[in-house]
Amino acid sequence: MEIVPIPVDKYNVGFIGAGKMAESIARGAVRSGILPPSRIRTAHSNPARRAAFESIGVNVRSCNQDVIEDSDVVIFSVKPQVVKEVILQLRPLLTTKKLLVSVAAGVKLKDLEEWAGHSRFIRVMPNTPAAVGEAASVMSLGGAATEEDGNLISKLFGSVGKIWKADEKYFDAITGLSGSGPAYIYLAIEALADGGVAAGLPRDLALSLASQTVLGAASMATSTGKHPGQLKDDVTSPGGTTITGIHELEKGGFRGTLMNAVVAAAKRSRELS
Repeated sequence: MEIVPIPVDKYNVGFIGAGKMAESIARGAVRSGILPPSRIRTAHSNPARRAAFESIGVNVRSCNQDVIEDSDVVIFSVKPQVVKEVILQLRPLLTTKKLLVSVAAGVKLKDLEEWAGHSRFIRVMPNTPAAVGEAASVMSLGGAATEEDGNLISKLFGSVGKIWKADEKYFDAITGLSGSGPAYIYLAIEALADGGVAAGLPRDLALSLASQTVLGAASMATSTGKHPGQLKDDVTSPGGTTITGIHELEKGGFRGTLMNAVVAAAKRSRELS
């Protein structure tokens, strides 16, 4: 099977499915300067979704066939339960000249490749913070996807956060951690804010402090290179307020509960896939 390189300086990207994730990726690519909006296309009948893409200059086509014919990279961003139907419907247009990408959670490469009729496919697992340019994404390359294909997708998804490459066998665990993880953190932010209110803070101040505290702590963990345990020790004085709070968290099984949440979500991902 001959693989034609994607022209990295002038390739077009087409989104099959114009939902929030597709919009986040398109906005990130335009905002970062990786792609001008003139090289992005999608199709949708919903006026609100059309307007969302048109607001960043993307030309919204009348049908998915038009999108594929004019795209070098085709990103399937439809719901997992319909991705098979969509790929099979469009299969005659999905030649090996096009790099195919799926962000559908739980849908394995072997199935994607079978439905498309070839293995120039890359599976990507992003998460919802892509909407603010802070996604944690992981990709796995199909059998015919080249290193250059991977670099191109790395750069594209890097415009909405950070991306790693990993074997597909890890994707269920990745789903349990980074895919579902934002929801765990939202619960933590809400709980911290509730604690602030219980201690006497106004609700708006408590929520703002909780959100910024989580953001700042995450930034410290990613930028300093220190182990989280060391960062925790750095702020924990003997007999002080922080160790008293940590003692309460440990009594409540805080770390074990988070670990269990990731493992349970990963197990559910395996069941669904």
